[in-house]
Amino acid sequence: MTDTSASIVLVEDHAILREGLRALIDMEPDLTVVGEASTGVEGVRVVRQVSPTLVITDLALPGGSGLKTIDELRAVCPNVRVLVLTAYCTDEYIGAALSAGADGYVLKDASRAELLQAIRSVVAGQKYFSEPVSARLVSGYLRRNDPTTDSCPRITEREREVLTRIALGDSNKRVALALRLSVKTVEKHRANLMRKLELHNTAAVTLFAVRNGLLPASDVDQSPVEQGAR
Repeated sequence: MTDTSASIVLVEDHAILREGLRALIDMEPDLTVVGEASTGVEGVRVVRQVSPTLVITDLALPGGSGLKTIDELRAVCPNVRVLVLTAYCTDEYIGAALSAGADGYVLKDASRAELLQAIRSVVAGQKYFSEPVSARLVSGYLRRNDPTTDSCPRITEREREVLTRIALGDSNKRVALALRLSVKTVEKHRANLMRKLELHNTAAVTLFAVRNGLLPASDVDQSPVEQGAR
């Protein structure tokens, strides 16, 4: 490690990916891996010890959300830069990561050249997003700022009702009773919602409902980030 090289901590639960990242990064004279962690808790501990320039973290981490980890990293090392490296490319995960304080968001299918570009950009104080991520950010911005566009245009009124109930934590049976539907019909609506909105779990449904004004944040007992939007 030279005096001018950027120090990096890797937070990734798959050892083979960590080893590959370390090998790739350590080939660069201006970049040095100074620590590794397989969980968010361990990552926060390592960052507290070494105060790196940059943390590269996944969002899917054992024992807790990678989004919560980003927030905790900011608390223990306010000046650290954070680059998310993940397989998730949905509006919910991207938005939540940026809200938590991520400086960049790169997908795991990125090339070696793109990853190194992302690392150097974020280290230099810039933002970096993979092309598919940038496209989603622009699309989301245009939707939010189009006065003719409904905040949630892709679902029916009945699907909105089901989505809101799911976001509140109701089981399929409770949703069916409340809306006077069969459990089978609720299951069908739920599957359609997940497919249409590219949501993968109840936590993501809750986050979507809050962000689109279908559910006040005060009605949610626990943040979807905390529940495992990984």
